[in-house]
Amino acid sequence: MPAMAIHGTTSSAGKTIIATALCRIFADKEYSVAPFKAQNMSLNSYVIPEGEIARAQALQAHAARIEPTAEMNPILLKPKAEHVSQVIVYGRAYADMNVGEYHEFVERHGRRIVEISLRHLASEYDLVIMEGAGSPAEINILQHDIVNVYPAKLVGAKCILVHNIEYGSPLAYLFGTLSLLENERELYSGIIINKFRGESLDVSDLERIVGKPVLGVIPHMENLRLPVEDSFDGEECDEESIDESDDEIDRLASVVSASMDVERVEASI
Repeated sequence: MPAMAIHGTTSSAGKTIIATALCRIFADKEYSVAPFKAQNMSLNSYVIPEGEIARAQALQAHAARIEPTAEMNPILLKPKAEHVSQVIVYGRAYADMNVGEYHEFVERHGRRIVEISLRHLASEYDLVIMEGAGSPAEINILQHDIVNVYPAKLVGAKCILVHNIEYGSPLAYLFGTLSLLENERELYSGIIINKFRGESLDVSDLERIVGKPVLGVIPHMENLRLPVEDSFDGEECDEESIDESDDEIDRLASVVSASMDVERVEASI
Protein backbone atom coordinates (compact mmCIF):
# COMPACT_ATOMS: atom_id res chain seq x y z
CA MET A 1 0.00 0.00 0.00
CA PRO A 2 1.50 3.40 -0.92
CA ALA A 3 1.91 5.21 2.40
CA MET A 4 4.32 7.46 4.22
CA ALA A 5 4.53 8.15 7.93
CA ILE A 6 5.68 11.41 9.50
CA HIS A 7 7.25 10.85 12.92
CA GLY A 8 9.02 13.30 15.22
CA THR A 9 11.95 13.28 17.58
CA THR A 10 9.69 15.04 20.11
CA SER A 11 6.22 16.42 20.52
CA SER A 12 5.82 19.69 18.57
CA ALA A 13 8.46 18.63 16.05
CA GLY A 14 6.16 19.78 13.26
CA LYS A 15 4.55 16.47 12.27
CA THR A 16 1.08 17.96 11.74
CA ILE A 17 2.35 20.84 9.62
CA ILE A 18 4.60 18.63 7.47
CA ALA A 19 1.82 16.08 6.95
CA THR A 20 -0.60 18.88 6.04
CA ALA A 21 1.84 20.27 3.49
CA LEU A 22 2.43 16.84 1.97
CA CYS A 23 -1.32 16.25 1.65
CA ARG A 24 -1.60 19.39 -0.46
CA ILE A 25 1.63 18.76 -2.41
CA PHE A 26 0.60 15.26 -3.47
CA ALA A 27 -3.03 16.23 -4.06
CA ASP A 28 -1.73 18.88 -6.47
CA LYS A 29 0.34 16.15 -8.14
CA GLU A 30 -3.01 14.46 -8.84
CA TYR A 31 -2.77 11.72 -6.24
CA SER A 32 -5.91 10.93 -4.30
CA VAL A 33 -4.55 11.42 -0.78
CA ALA A 34 -5.94 10.64 2.66
CA PRO A 35 -4.51 11.71 6.02
CA PHE A 36 -4.41 9.30 8.94
CA LYS A 37 -3.59 9.48 12.62
CA ALA A 38 -4.50 6.34 14.52
CA GLN A 39 -4.77 8.02 17.90
CA ASN A 40 -4.90 11.71 18.69
CA MET A 41 -5.22 13.48 22.04
CA SER A 42 -6.90 16.85 21.97
CA LEU A 43 -9.76 18.82 23.43
CA ASN A 44 -10.19 20.37 20.01
CA SER A 45 -12.42 18.39 17.70
CA TYR A 46 -14.11 18.86 14.35
CA VAL A 47 -17.66 17.75 13.71
CA ILE A 48 -18.25 15.30 10.85
CA PRO A 49 -21.37 13.29 9.95
CA GLU A 50 -20.10 10.30 11.96
CA GLY A 51 -19.42 12.42 15.05
CA GLU A 52 -16.06 14.10 15.69
CA ILE A 53 -12.37 13.74 14.90
CA ALA A 54 -9.29 15.78 15.78
CA ARG A 55 -9.11 19.10 13.98
CA ALA A 56 -5.61 18.31 12.70
CA GLN A 57 -6.91 15.46 10.55
CA ALA A 58 -9.83 17.62 9.37
CA LEU A 59 -7.30 20.25 8.29
CA GLN A 60 -5.19 17.63 6.52
CA ALA A 61 -8.25 16.28 4.72
CA HIS A 62 -8.99 19.81 3.53
CA ALA A 63 -5.38 20.09 2.38
CA ALA A 64 -5.90 16.86 0.42
CA ARG A 65 -9.08 18.37 -1.08
CA ILE A 66 -11.35 15.67 0.35
CA GLU A 67 -14.01 15.42 3.04
CA PRO A 68 -12.82 14.22 6.47
CA THR A 69 -14.08 10.85 7.74
CA ALA A 70 -13.87 8.97 11.01
CA GLU A 71 -11.36 6.47 9.59
CA MET A 72 -8.79 9.28 9.31
CA ASN A 73 -8.69 9.54 13.12
CA PRO A 74 -10.36 6.40 14.45
CA ILE A 75 -9.38 6.99 18.09
CA LEU A 76 -9.56 10.42 19.73
CA LEU A 77 -8.72 10.95 23.40
CA LYS A 78 -10.32 13.97 25.08
CA PRO A 79 -8.83 14.63 28.55
CA LYS A 80 -11.47 15.04 31.25
CA ALA A 81 -9.56 14.85 34.53
CA GLU A 82 -6.11 13.88 35.75
CA HIS A 83 -5.27 10.50 34.19
CA VAL A 84 -8.80 10.12 32.71
CA SER A 85 -9.87 10.72 29.10
CA GLN A 86 -13.02 10.26 27.12
CA VAL A 87 -12.26 7.78 24.34
CA ILE A 88 -13.91 8.56 21.00
CA VAL A 89 -14.00 5.64 18.55
CA TYR A 90 -15.00 6.24 14.93
CA GLY A 91 -16.35 9.64 15.92
CA ARG A 92 -18.57 8.47 18.78
CA ALA A 93 -18.10 8.49 22.55
CA TYR A 94 -17.01 5.01 23.66
CA ALA A 95 -16.02 5.22 27.36
CA ASP A 96 -14.08 7.19 29.94
CA MET A 97 -10.81 5.44 30.74
CA ASN A 98 -7.78 5.86 32.95
CA VAL A 99 -4.34 4.99 31.64
CA GLY A 100 -4.47 1.34 32.63
CA GLU A 101 -7.92 0.85 31.17
CA TYR A 102 -6.88 2.49 27.94
CA HIS A 103 -3.81 0.30 27.59
CA GLU A 104 -6.06 -2.75 28.02
CA PHE A 105 -8.40 -1.34 25.37
CA VAL A 106 -5.45 -0.91 22.99
CA GLU A 107 -4.41 -4.53 23.41
CA ARG A 108 -7.94 -5.93 23.09
CA HIS A 109 -9.48 -3.63 20.47
CA GLY A 110 -7.29 -0.67 19.48
CA ARG A 111 -4.91 -2.36 17.10
CA ARG A 112 -7.75 -3.99 15.21
CA ILE A 113 -9.54 -0.64 14.90
CA VAL A 114 -6.38 0.90 13.46
CA GLU A 115 -5.87 -1.93 10.98
CA ILE A 116 -9.48 -1.80 9.73
CA SER A 117 -9.28 1.97 9.27
CA LEU A 118 -6.02 1.81 7.35
CA ARG A 119 -7.21 -0.99 5.10
CA HIS A 120 -10.35 1.00 4.31
CA LEU A 121 -8.37 4.13 3.39
CA ALA A 122 -6.00 2.03 1.29
CA SER A 123 -8.94 0.75 -0.74
CA GLU A 124 -10.21 4.28 -1.40
CA TYR A 125 -7.06 6.37 -2.01
CA ASP A 126 -3.76 6.28 -3.92
CA LEU A 127 -1.70 7.44 -0.97
CA VAL A 128 -2.12 7.60 2.82
CA ILE A 129 -0.05 10.17 4.73
CA MET A 130 0.19 9.02 8.32
CA GLU A 131 1.03 11.26 11.26
CA GLY A 132 2.65 9.84 14.37
CA ALA A 133 2.41 11.09 17.95
CA GLY A 134 5.13 12.33 20.28
CA SER A 135 8.28 10.38 19.52
CA PRO A 136 8.33 6.76 18.37
CA ALA A 137 11.18 6.17 20.83
CA GLU A 138 9.19 7.16 23.94
CA ILE A 139 9.00 4.03 26.06
CA ASN A 140 5.44 4.74 27.26
CA ILE A 141 4.32 4.90 23.61
CA LEU A 142 6.44 1.95 22.43
CA GLN A 143 4.91 -0.45 24.97
CA HIS A 144 1.36 0.09 23.69
CA ASP A 145 2.06 1.57 20.28
CA ILE A 146 -0.77 1.99 17.80
CA VAL A 147 0.22 5.37 16.38
CA ASN A 148 3.86 5.28 15.25
CA VAL A 149 5.76 2.12 14.32
CA TYR A 150 2.76 -0.24 14.53
CA PRO A 151 0.64 1.33 11.75
CA ALA A 152 3.75 2.01 9.64
CA LYS A 153 4.66 -1.68 9.74
CA LEU A 154 1.08 -2.70 9.00
CA VAL A 155 1.19 -1.08 5.58
CA GLY A 156 4.92 -0.96 4.86
CA ALA A 157 5.00 2.82 5.06
CA LYS A 158 8.20 4.74 4.44
CA CYS A 159 8.86 6.82 7.54
CA ILE A 160 10.33 10.31 7.72
CA LEU A 161 11.72 11.59 11.03
CA VAL A 162 11.21 15.30 11.73
CA HIS A 163 13.21 17.41 14.19
CA ASN A 164 12.36 20.94 15.31
CA ILE A 165 15.78 22.61 15.35
CA GLU A 166 14.50 25.21 17.84
CA TYR A 167 14.81 22.45 20.48
CA GLY A 168 18.54 22.18 19.95
CA SER A 169 21.04 19.77 18.42
CA PRO A 170 19.51 17.81 15.55
CA LEU A 171 22.41 15.34 15.73
CA ALA A 172 21.66 14.33 19.33
CA TYR A 173 17.91 14.08 18.81
CA LEU A 174 18.01 12.26 15.48
CA PHE A 175 20.89 9.91 16.30
CA GLY A 176 19.39 9.17 19.71
CA THR A 177 15.91 8.47 18.39
CA LEU A 178 17.10 6.15 15.62
CA SER A 179 19.50 4.38 17.99
CA LEU A 180 16.64 3.63 20.38
CA LEU A 181 14.67 2.34 17.39
CA GLU A 182 17.44 -0.03 16.41
CA ASN A 183 15.09 -2.77 15.19
CA GLU A 184 12.96 -0.31 13.23
CA ARG A 185 15.51 2.17 11.89
CA GLU A 186 15.31 0.63 8.42
CA LEU A 187 11.73 1.88 8.20
CA TYR A 188 13.08 5.43 7.95
CA SER A 189 13.90 6.71 4.49
CA GLY A 190 15.14 10.10 5.63
CA ILE A 191 14.94 13.05 7.98
CA ILE A 192 13.62 16.61 7.90
CA ILE A 193 14.96 19.58 9.82
CA ASN A 194 12.10 21.91 10.69
CA LYS A 195 11.91 25.60 11.70
CA PHE A 196 15.42 26.47 10.53
CA ARG A 197 16.47 30.11 10.86
CA GLY A 198 19.35 31.05 8.62
CA GLU A 199 20.54 31.05 5.04
CA SER A 200 22.04 27.56 4.78
CA LEU A 201 22.73 24.45 6.82
CA ASP A 202 25.58 22.00 6.14
CA VAL A 203 24.00 18.59 6.67
CA SER A 204 26.87 16.41 5.44
CA ASP A 205 28.14 15.45 8.91
CA LEU A 206 24.59 14.92 10.13
CA GLU A 207 23.84 12.53 7.27
CA ARG A 208 27.12 10.68 7.76
CA ILE A 209 26.68 10.12 11.49
CA VAL A 210 22.92 9.50 11.52
CA GLY A 211 23.09 7.38 8.38
CA LYS A 212 19.98 8.84 6.76
CA PRO A 213 19.59 11.48 4.04
CA VAL A 214 18.25 14.91 4.90
CA LEU A 215 15.19 15.20 2.67
CA GLY A 216 14.47 18.80 3.57
CA VAL A 217 15.41 21.80 5.68
CA ILE A 218 12.17 23.69 6.28
CA PRO A 219 12.52 27.35 7.26
CA HIS A 220 10.71 28.90 10.17
CA MET A 221 7.51 30.41 8.79
CA GLU A 222 6.36 33.69 10.28
CA ASN A 223 2.65 34.27 10.88
CA LEU A 224 1.40 30.93 9.60
CA ARG A 225 -2.33 31.30 10.21
CA LEU A 226 -3.73 27.80 10.42
CA PRO A 227 -6.26 26.48 12.96
CA VAL A 228 -4.63 25.33 16.20
CA GLU A 229 -3.28 21.80 15.72
CA ASP A 230 -3.79 19.84 18.94
CA SER A 231 -3.93 21.63 22.24
CA PHE A 232 -5.80 21.71 25.50
CA ASP A 233 -7.26 25.21 25.43
CA GLY A 234 -10.77 23.97 24.71
CA GLU A 235 -11.08 26.31 21.73
CA GLU A 236 -13.68 25.16 19.26
CA CYS A 237 -12.80 24.60 15.62
CA ASP A 238 -15.68 25.48 13.32
CA GLU A 239 -16.06 24.46 9.72
CA GLU A 240 -15.34 27.97 8.48
CA SER A 241 -11.90 28.12 10.11
CA ILE A 242 -10.88 25.00 8.18
CA ASP A 243 -12.53 26.03 4.91
CA GLU A 244 -10.95 29.49 5.00
CA SER A 245 -7.42 28.12 5.47
CA ASP A 246 -6.86 27.31 1.79
CA ASP A 247 -4.49 30.18 1.02
CA GLU A 248 -2.39 29.44 4.10
CA ILE A 249 -2.20 25.74 3.18
CA ASP A 250 -1.01 26.73 -0.29
CA ARG A 251 1.62 29.03 1.25
CA LEU A 252 2.78 26.26 3.57
CA ALA A 253 2.90 23.70 0.75
CA SER A 254 4.88 26.09 -1.45
CA VAL A 255 7.54 26.64 1.23
CA VAL A 256 7.81 22.95 2.11
CA SER A 257 7.96 21.92 -1.57
CA ALA A 258 10.73 24.42 -2.26
CA SER A 259 12.69 23.22 0.80
CA MET A 260 12.30 19.47 0.34
CA ASP A 261 13.41 16.91 -2.22
CA VAL A 262 9.82 16.02 -3.14
CA GLU A 263 10.89 13.82 -6.07
CA ARG A 264 13.05 11.70 -3.78
CA VAL A 265 10.20 11.41 -1.27
CA GLU A 266 7.80 10.44 -4.06
CA ALA A 267 10.20 7.85 -5.44
CA SER A 268 10.41 6.14 -2.05
CA ILE A 269 6.69 5.42 -1.67
